Amino acid sequence: MTAEASPVRPGPTPTPASPAVRLITVSASYGAGGSVVAPALADRLGLPFLQRVTTSEGHPAEPGPCDEQMTAEEVKATPVHRLLAHFTQAMPAGPTQSPPSTYHQDQHLRGHGEAGIHRLVAAGGGVILGRAAAVVLGKDRGYHVRLDGPPARRVAQGAAIEGISEEQARERLRAADKARTAYVRRLYRADPTDASLYHLVIDSTAIPLDTVTELILAAARTHSAAAQDATARS
Repeated sequence: MTAEASPVRPGPTPTPASPAVRLITVSASYGAGGSVVAPALADRLGLPFLQRVTTSEGHPAEPGPCDEQMTAEEVKATPVHRLLAHFTQAMPAGPTQSPPSTYHQDQHLRGHGEAGIHRLVAAGGGVILGRAAAVVLGKDRGYHVRLDGPPARRVAQGAAIEGISEEQARERLRAADKARTAYVRRLYRADPTDASLYHLVIDSTAIPLDTVTELILAAARTHSAAAQDATARS
């Protein structure tokens, strides 16, 4: 008796590889975990990581620890700080003198903050934390994320991330939120909390930060796939 050959069943349809995600920007208020999530994204994607404004301007850092609080260079680059320092050093000598123009200061600050962004994009992409990168690039370039949350929960999370007391975290929250909002408003006439600037806004105090990272990766890949499909159909 000849055994019947078993029917050949087709194997599962191969799942196409996810389109490569090459550029993600992360805007984050203090305590929202941007210093944790952004480097983790860069590490997972194998991309360079560009921190908030630092002394190593234009040179992407290796994925690794960065701070929730403002860096010393970020403080110096903040328009409010620079403007106050300028007025302190150049007080009018008489009532007829006018305050100095801030136009060139603003242009310098914008160039300082944008240099790293453009260099990273030209080199093929990366993950950018801060720098008003979503405003600089616009929604047609990259995938833009905003991390935020209620101040009380951001204080608690910021204290945990930085290993400081909640009182210290509360002071850092006030300073960082004020300065970073001033940076975007002064230089770009935009509000960093405006949801329309971003593809995705997450309350990153409501779920673990590793889950936040996974959500961003999944959403960015879906966005990249949709953009690829749209390009193929056009």
